[in-house]
Formats: sequence, structure tokens, C-alpha cells
Amino acid sequence: MKTVSEIVRLGPVIPVLVFDSVEQGEHVSRALHAGGVKVLEITLRTPAGIAAIERVSQLADDIVVGVGTITKPEHCEQAKKVGAQFGVSPGLTKDMQKAAQDAGLLLLPGVMTPSDIITAMELGYEIVKFFPAQQAGGIPMLQAFFGPFPSLKFCPTGGITAETATSFLAQPNVVCVGGSWLTPKAALAAQNWEEVTRLARAASELAPHK
Repeated sequence: MKTVSEIVRLGPVIPVLVFDSVEQGEHVSRALHAGGVKVLEITLRTPAGIAAIERVSQLADDIVVGVGTITKPEHCEQAKKVGAQFGVSPGLTKDMQKAAQDAGLLLLPGVMTPSDIITAMELGYEIVKFFPAQQAGGIPMLQAFFGPFPSLKFCPTGGITAETATSFLAQPNVVCVGGSWLTPKAALAAQNWEEVTRLARAASELAPHK
């Protein structure tokens, strides 16, 4: 089993995915994989989320599927049962940490403030999601975090675009970024999977992950 540290270093961008159907999830995931993206965060923001995780987990041996938008402890067991290898949450509680451990699900917890960070570090986390990144201060906030927390690594997510991703990735405490720009609504509506692959390929070629 890979560790969170290994998973987030498999590529510079983790796409944050919201699927309307399992079939859409399969098409999009195949298109992303064709563009070199190997780590996917499939969110639970729609009813199709859990079933899409199960389907996509079976597409290729080198696709690492994570469950996103974990907001309840029970989400951890549900996602693990259908093949998710890791989970991503917008925040962190002790109950959520315990649920992830009990389910055997690796967790990338969300933080936004210094207090959040200290809590995560006390619970043993060395890599966290900074969310919502742009709205919570963006690069200046990450630079401010580096002083008191130099060993902590971040996956900023929220408001990041193809144009700003490189600047985020250039920060010494950033190992990857999460983003939804790889799956624009217009491309999904038109079933333009070639466009998704093109965006995935461009994202895969961004700055090396640390």
C-alpha cells in the first residue's frame, strides 16, 4: 500500500472530480489517465460518487483513486469498501481520524488556520490539504505558514487555475495542488474527452513535485 506522501508525489496536480453519473466518471477518468494523470479525487458531492469510485478503481492498475469531500466519519468506510485508496477532507476532527484509521483509509486532512495545522500535526499528519487555498490567503498564506511549520507539506486546493498552479507548485512547502480546471463544464457537457486529455497532459508536465 502506498503512503499519502507517495500518492501526492505521483503527479503535480490531483484533479478534483464531480461526476453526474458513473458513465461520465469512467469517460473522464480514462481521458485523464490518457493524459498522464494517475491520482484522482472523486468527490461525494453527487449521488454518483461512491459508485463512480468503485468503477474507476477497476479501470487500470496504476490509477490511484481517492474519495473527496469526506465530511462524515462514515464516509471513510463507505469509500474504502468500494476501492478508494485514500481520502481527502475539507477539515479534520479526532472522530474523522479514528474512522479513517478503523477503515484502513489513508487521509489527507484539510486545514486553513494555524490552529488547524497544530491539531493535524498533533495527530501525526505530515501532509495536509490547504483549503480553500485561494480564498484563505493563497501563496502569501503558504509563505507565512513556512516560518513556524517548515516541515509540513501542503496540497493547496480551491480556486487554483492552470495559470496559477505553477506559482503554487514553486513554493517549498507545496508538493502538489488540487484543481477542477482539468474537467471544464463545457468539455464534460460536450463529451469532449480529447480536451480533458489535453488539459491533463499539460497539468502532468508542470513543475516537478518535491
